[in-house]
Amino acid sequence: MTTMEKLKILTDAAKYDVACTSSGVDRPGKKGGLGSAQFSGICHSFAADGRCISLLKVLYTNFCICDCKYCVNRRSNDVKRASFTPRELAELTIGFYKRNYIEGLFLSSGIIKNPDYTCEQMLKVLELLRGEYHFRGYIHVKAIPGADDQLLKKLGMLADRMSVNVELPSEESLNRLCPDKNRKAIFHPMGLISSGIQVRTKELAQYRYAPKFVPAGQSTQMIIGATKDTDYQILNLAESLYQKYQLKRVFFSAYVPVAENALLPPLQTKPPLLREHRLYQADWLLRYYGFEARELLDQEHPQFNPVIDPKCNWALQHMDFFPVEVNCADYHALLRVPGVGPKSAKAILQARRAATLDFTGLKKLGVVLKRAQYFLTCSGRIVDGLRVTPDIVLRNLISQQGIEMLKTEAPPEQLSFFSPTESFEQIKQLMPIRIRG
Repeated sequence: MTTMEKLKILTDAAKYDVACTSSGVDRPGKKGGLGSAQFSGICHSFAADGRCISLLKVLYTNFCICDCKYCVNRRSNDVKRASFTPRELAELTIGFYKRNYIEGLFLSSGIIKNPDYTCEQMLKVLELLRGEYHFRGYIHVKAIPGADDQLLKKLGMLADRMSVNVELPSEESLNRLCPDKNRKAIFHPMGLISSGIQVRTKELAQYRYAPKFVPAGQSTQMIIGATKDTDYQILNLAESLYQKYQLKRVFFSAYVPVAENALLPPLQTKPPLLREHRLYQADWLLRYYGFEARELLDQEHPQFNPVIDPKCNWALQHMDFFPVEVNCADYHALLRVPGVGPKSAKAILQARRAATLDFTGLKKLGVVLKRAQYFLTCSGRIVDGLRVTPDIVLRNLISQQGIEMLKTEAPPEQLSFFSPTESFEQIKQLMPIRIRG
């Protein structure tokens, strides 16, 4: 089998992994080296399905000893198999970089023979790139659950980012769909990477040129829609991972049916892209807006409303919190307002030191008044002529984009759901909205 044939098979096999963000490293080029990984050196270009196209995203091999029901590379699936040698993959990476096709490498792999052997082969690739070819570009490598700790530590000294996929939100789902994997084997390398990052951070505070360990941090990925796990379960798990392992990102991957199995959705099921989108929005609220998972969902209401974003949904549930007076509210209160982000909230705090703010001024500061006007006052006044009732606010906050995405995901016979006369009442019933006040 030629190298190009292997490349075609193994890049196609890697397309379902979305954890390929390339930020967080500042490693400039130097004389005698090849490439760089400065903040400005990585192109954040993404394909339509969310994949970063600035990285060579590839598997070392699609041979695998595991039989995960949802995976196209599972051992029981009859697909064409291939495997690189470390030299082949290193030369491909360098060749693509020199032709300006890529800015870095995203390397994952099926498990061939055993976790240790697989990890050793991936380590040889990174040693060739960093040592022989002096490659200073960005490298994201997947940690293999069950591999020896020393091998994982060596990978962490050569890679910029490492990730361990949680795969499924609950242990019950993992046991049912991934009989060869267990929760402990997945979380162990996460803890190892997290503690290694903390140790190296302390060493760097004492010694300027101490070697770095996974400088861009670690991430993980969860599959959404393959099981009956709720958004409430998924979001709570994501929050606990951020808190316990200091993850940079939790990626959510809408399940794409690739196998016929009684335990999985039918092959004709469309990927729940809108649900994935809402989870990313909620994830953003956890990381940058000071929200907690328990504020956004609970056991009584375990799913996000598909046609309204999580922040607006929270605001509708807590009308008693509003309106917020922009001329005296603190930073955290401003962040709770739909249409106000961290950047515009900081701009408000700075601008009001010099003058009293009005709605015209808020628009200039980057506030999205289309959403924010229902939840703000300026010097005790609302927008002239504006009526604020729960139904009116809900009608105006419904995302047209969300409705269009929902249309594409719904079965054909349900398209009439969005008829002009019935859409609003039916949308209200899609997900219970607890309106207070």
